[in-house]
Amino acid sequence: MAQRILVVDDDPTIRRTLRINLRARGYDVEEVGTGTDALSTLEDAPADLVVLDLGLPDLDGVDVLRRIRAGSDVPVVVLSARHQSDDKVEALDEGADDYVTKPFGMDELMARVRSALRRSGGDGDALSGVAPVVTESFSVDFATLEARRGDELVHLTPTEWRLLAELARHRGTVVTQSDLLRAVWGPGYGRESNYLRVYSNQLRRKLEADPGRPRHIITEPGIGYRLI
Repeated sequence: MAQRILVVDDDPTIRRTLRINLRARGYDVEEVGTGTDALSTLEDAPADLVVLDLGLPDLDGVDVLRRIRAGSDVPVVVLSARHQSDDKVEALDEGADDYVTKPFGMDELMARVRSALRRSGGDGDALSGVAPVVTESFSVDFATLEARRGDELVHLTPTEWRLLAELARHRGTVVTQSDLLRAVWGPGYGRESNYLRVYSNQLRRKLEADPGRPRHIITEPGIGYRLI
């Protein structure tokens, strides 16, 4: 069965272009022009991936993303004409899996879509071989995908699981930014250091006893990250 992609953009020309290109690559495509329609469409029929424009006429795209994340881990690739770093960080912080700025090249966007879909499938088997992590603050079992902070269960997103697993595979040693990006997002990545900054901070907020002074998920400035 073809994977289903929901395209959310208020520009009919962009929607048509994406529909043609995605269908030509074998995807089942549905398109809407507002955030309200996007949320109702996802409620009626879950998608395998969402391509989401941030500049929607009725709801801010970040708010739409926030509402999607409240009930779903569906991969979301954000499209936006907003080039500011703060806008990218906000979208990633609310759960976007990737961020593509307008105008964009179709080949680049299709590669991002393929990467996001590939990352969303089969993670359980890939993570099951990683040894558990137990600290005085939290414990993580990659075989059962269960994370706890003290006695409290913690929900981690698929991207957070992949990042934590890659650090756990090399626990105690520094993993460079480029190696982490390629391992977690795919071979086409290597310069998106803001992705790592956002997701490592999310992991600290969820797992560390004092996220502002982390003891286990450590940044090595300008180099990479280490799990202690």
